[in-house]
Amino acid sequence: MANGVNANLARRWVLDAERRSGGALIRAANGVVPSGFMPVQLPPAEAAPVDIHIELRRGRTAVSVSWPQSAASQYAAWMRELLR
Repeated sequence: MANGVNANLARRWVLDAERRSGGALIRAANGVVPSGFMPVQLPPAEAAPVDIHIELRRGRTAVSVSWPQSAASQYAAWMRELLR
């Protein structure tokens, strides 16, 4: 079926819903059962972090770096030089 839903499982859901409600599912004003899926409004996704955060420790020395994600390639070059 479209949208990856098993037809047998969907029919079972309909029958279960009809049994719980004590009758047929709600029909449109013209008597036709609406087909397809109803659109659902989802809350906006949370924004991804915009910084790269790295903490390095060597012996008693600790370095914490926060770098903008938009400059990731420059960060990689800086990190390569730092770790040489």
